[in-house]
Amino acid sequence: MSQRELVVLGTASQVPTRHRNHNGYLLRWDGEGLLFDPGEGTQRQMLHAGVSATQITRIAVTHFHGDHCLGLAGVIQRINLDRVPHPVDVYFPASGEVYFERLRHATAYHETAVLRPRPIDEPGPLPAPGARFALDAVRLSHPVESFGYRLSEPDGRRLVPERLAALGVFGPAVGRLQHEGAIEVDGRRVTLDEVSEPRIGQRFAFVMDTRLCDGVHELAEGADLLVVESTFTDADAHLADDHGHLTAGQAAKAAAEAGVRTLVLTHFSQRYPDLGQHLADARKHFDGHLVLAADLARVPVPARRQA
Repeated sequence: MSQRELVVLGTASQVPTRHRNHNGYLLRWDGEGLLFDPGEGTQRQMLHAGVSATQITRIAVTHFHGDHCLGLAGVIQRINLDRVPHPVDVYFPASGEVYFERLRHATAYHETAVLRPRPIDEPGPLPAPGARFALDAVRLSHPVESFGYRLSEPDGRRLVPERLAALGVFGPAVGRLQHEGAIEVDGRRVTLDEVSEPRIGQRFAFVMDTRLCDGVHELAEGADLLVVESTFTDADAHLADDHGHLTAGQAAKAAAEAGVRTLVLTHFSQRYPDLGQHLADARKHFDGHLVLAADLARVPVPARRQA
C-alpha cells in the first residue's frame, strides 16, 4: 500500500506564535495530497516539511476565518508558478465564495494550472473526480458557516497468497481474477471470494472550528485518523462555547465514543504555552493513540482494521 500520513504544517489558532505556525495540514493518501485549511505561512512550512506544490491534488477549506485560509493566495500562486500538471479541486463553503475569489486573485500572476472551485451549498457527498475514495462535507457549528470533511475508502477484498497458490492462480491470471471476479483454472471455476478476505476501507476525518454538535460525532464515527481542534482546556469550556470551539476533553470524549483509532488534537490557543493540561483533559476520556500536534510532525494513518 502506498504511504498514507498526515503532515502537520501549522497548529496555532487565531494568531501564530514563536513555536506554532497558523493552521495547515496535508493528508498524503496514496497518490493524492489533500491540503486542509492553509493559513498564513503555509507555503514556507511546506518547504520545511519537504512538501511540494505538485503533491497537492485537492484543497479543502473549512471556513473563511483568516487563520484557516490566508495562506490560500500564496499556495494558489505557487501551484501556478510550478505549473502543476494536474487539476486541483478546491472545496469551500459557498457562502464564502467572495472570500475565495479575493484570495485566488489577491495579486497579479500568470495562471498556468487548472484550479476547479467546488463551493459547498449543503452537507453531503462532494465531487472528487479520479479519487479512489468518497469525500463528504458535514456541517459544523461556528459563528461563520463551517464544514468538516470525511474521506472514506470503500471496503474491498485482500488477496491471500496461500489461497491463490493452493488453487493454482499465478501471474496474469491473478489480475484477470481481480477484474472479472471468477476465472477457469485447470477446468475449475475459481472465484475472487475463495482466494481473498474482506478488507475494511479506511476513514479520515477533519474537524476544525466548531462547538460540540452532531457534526462532530458524525465525522468522527469510525475514523482511523481524526484531526480535531481543541482550542481550549476544559477549565475554559465557557470560552469554547462562546467562541464556537471545542475543549481537549470534549474532542477526546467524542473520539472515544466514535471508536477513533488515532486522535490528533490541534488548533491550540496562544493562551497556552504548555499543553500539559490539554493532554490531561484528553486522557480522562481517550486511552488510544493520542497525538498533540506539533508543527512539521508526521502522523501515519494506522494499519488497517482486521475484518
